[in-house]
Amino acid sequence: MTNDPAIEILLERSFPRTTRALLDEYATPAYQGFQLEAWVFDDEAERQATEAAFNAAGISARLRSAYKPLVHFFLEEFSWASLQSLVIEYPVLANAPRRFLLEAYPLAGLLPQGVSLRWEGIETTAIAKPIHYRVQVERSSGSQETYLVEAPNRHHQDHVGEAQFSPCGWLRLTSPQGDVSATIVETDYEALFQAAMATLSSTPWQPASPYFEELNFTVHLPSSDRRLAWDDEHISLAEALHEELYFSTLEYFQHRAGLALGDRSIQPGQIVPEVSTQGESAYLKASLRPLDTFQAQRDQVELGSAQQAIGTDQIKQLLAALGGQSLYATTRAGRVLEARYVEGSDRAVIISAGQHANETSGVVGALRAAQALSEQPQAHYVISPLENPDGYALQSRLVATQPRHMHHAARYTAFGNDLQSQPLGQPFEHAIREQAFATSGAGLHVNLHGYPAHEWTRPLNGYVPRGFEMWTIPKGFFLILRHQPGWETAAEQLVEAVTHQLAQVPGLVEFNAAQIALFETHAGALTFPMLNGFPYLISEDADQLTPLMLITEYPDETLTGEAFVQAHAAQMATVVAAYNAFQTLALTG
Repeated sequence: MTNDPAIEILLERSFPRTTRALLDEYATPAYQGFQLEAWVFDDEAERQATEAAFNAAGISARLRSAYKPLVHFFLEEFSWASLQSLVIEYPVLANAPRRFLLEAYPLAGLLPQGVSLRWEGIETTAIAKPIHYRVQVERSSGSQETYLVEAPNRHHQDHVGEAQFSPCGWLRLTSPQGDVSATIVETDYEALFQAAMATLSSTPWQPASPYFEELNFTVHLPSSDRRLAWDDEHISLAEALHEELYFSTLEYFQHRAGLALGDRSIQPGQIVPEVSTQGESAYLKASLRPLDTFQAQRDQVELGSAQQAIGTDQIKQLLAALGGQSLYATTRAGRVLEARYVEGSDRAVIISAGQHANETSGVVGALRAAQALSEQPQAHYVISPLENPDGYALQSRLVATQPRHMHHAARYTAFGNDLQSQPLGQPFEHAIREQAFATSGAGLHVNLHGYPAHEWTRPLNGYVPRGFEMWTIPKGFFLILRHQPGWETAAEQLVEAVTHQLAQVPGLVEFNAAQIALFETHAGALTFPMLNGFPYLISEDADQLTPLMLITEYPDETLTGEAFVQAHAAQMATVVAAYNAFQTLALTG
């Protein structure tokens, strides 16, 4: 309990760990000889310890993961020895036909080399018992096996009144006489989330937004993350809960304001779930706090080999070294964001990064590109490498305790909105773009972004992130080109030129091919066109400032080390390629 008068506590509560609650209720003489099966949101170590405690009490128990049950089956119950082929039947829902294939991600990437895998979709209607996967196995000896892997889900209405079918806790008891009883169990994981949502609806918010400075969810969830033997993938209930709390809170305020779900203009304030894996039971404290104005310091690094997000002091120094005219805007928390206008005889280009501040490779890539362009005497550009300093400060705060998590709470500004949705003419983050365009008259804006480098889920609301279905699993380095009316031909020429140059970056095409292959196994055929090994999308946008906007999407969230170096090298290469190609386009717009 805090005594800080600046902090208003809305809720503070602990939740009995479901595994311990099951032991308290069923590890008794009355249930000796029973078989107990339970699906809970907890890690393998806790589930195995609970099984051992049940067995010591004379009850045969099996505790499985309610989250990604098929992947956990292969990790915990299946023998990989002499495996030759798999045929896996998966449930197909009418409104989400590939959802259970996505829940099986990244199984196809975990299989031993040479093992064949075939998926078969089975149409599934609403039923009261757990739906299941059917796994047909063939060993190199010729022997065959079949397994049913259950995936308990429940039908429910979510926090904005929409129907969902979501993973849930489940309990099945079989008596010594063979009598079976089965029921949904509300786990500690689900109860904590529901308590957070109930707190939102019971709090008397002020009439006008923003409703708060920081809405903080401090969560202890004693369930360890599990790294997987594929790329950056891991299984993390803590990370999934951060995503649920953050986006569900945004959706609550969107719905409350009568806006469409996903409307990025909503300004509730800064939403900060801080989910740790400490403690012995689940714990939630929801509180209202003042804006955090602290700025974490990072050591200076050599930019070209930076292995993680760089510090704001270094960003300022690198900008100053480029020279040119300074442009400024201010954030809600009072942080200053700076851009530099370097005038030359070329066609002007705006280079920006950090709009979504948990996408950090673009910040380094933009600065590296500006350094490269500054060696050209005719270079003409605006460099705005960190458009969302409040989000960037939050990202630094969150990765200090959870360095492998995506932290989408750092995505938007301290107002809670996407800076691109801010009204024109205000002094906040979007003002830097307005100044950049007014000063340079640029015809091209290269806007560097990223997306999750591993699977992104919301397991308590239908599993697939609502509004971001396209980004739930990595699919390589992706380009989006938006153009004003009449600029379609220039957009097509620009994408052709940029992808041609990107194909020369060592390893980048191969990186894309590997990610796209696994994406297509679990999410279906990539529906976007490809050029020179790169997926892309071209669309018209009459409202953007510049005639052309090239948006990069590199799967960078959570990357560190050499993988981060490769990410910002690709971002830099894109900027340089786009800048040079733009100088040669036949512009008729």
